[in-house]
Amino acid sequence: MWNLSFISEEDFTDHVKATIQKYGEKLKSFDLKRFNKNIVDPVKLIFDKTVYRSSWEEIVSNEIFRQRDKSNNNDIGYFHQRIFQFISGCHVPDNGKEGGWDVVYKNPDGIILPGGSVVHTVYVEMKNKHNTMNSASAGKTFIKMQNQILNDDDCACFLVEAIAQKSQNIKWETTVDGKKVGHKLIRRVSLDQFYSIVTGQEDAFFQMCLLLPSVIRKVVDNLSDAIVPHDTVIEELKQLAEKQKIEDKELALAMAVYMLGFGSYSGFKNKQEESI
Repeated sequence: MWNLSFISEEDFTDHVKATIQKYGEKLKSFDLKRFNKNIVDPVKLIFDKTVYRSSWEEIVSNEIFRQRDKSNNNDIGYFHQRIFQFISGCHVPDNGKEGGWDVVYKNPDGIILPGGSVVHTVYVEMKNKHNTMNSASAGKTFIKMQNQILNDDDCACFLVEAIAQKSQNIKWETTVDGKKVGHKLIRRVSLDQFYSIVTGQEDAFFQMCLLLPSVIRKVVDNLSDAIVPHDTVIEELKQLAEKQKIEDKELALAMAVYMLGFGSYSGFKNKQEESI
């Protein structure tokens, strides 16, 4: 039974699938060469493994996850932004087009803001986390919103945060050129509150989140052959460890890890040549 009134099951499933496919390169399997493409820090791996009492399998898996995760926020940003193309009244401009807004919401019946102001269009700048903008970026964004309001007196501008500090729809106050600025039509809005505004359903974001895990599972199951990676890093490290001619297996594996970053260093280079 489909419980979301503001988006169809087909559209939601297709959007989840498109988001997963955006992972692209990150879904490819890791071999040792890819694992060490930017040269891992062997000393950190040794510390992490020992301090956290992890196995080599766990610590290598964690490092692979970390490397994959570095750019996944962009893909989740795609999910948060592009879902609004399926919601009535919302328009998602192409990147860099139409003023560079992430979402534009229009309601001919009017959009009532806290304080009683009524507008018919909301222009949205969307951020994944509340702390991702530095002061310069925040100032630039505020000026962009201020200019939009000067050119259109029937609109509001929202800074919508997927991970806000709390549920909110408040006047956004920031600093521009050392001066604190704010405007009642320039607002800082948490994602749940924005969902509520555009759908007319107070718990719309909550309801979407409830269905999301099952839809992701269904999509992944259908794509499993194409997206499930087979990482070979730990197997390759064990093969290198066997060549180290060190009886202590833990030290032999640690030496294989050291070689990833220190293979040309004094002492390590000789050890490397011995194992060839």
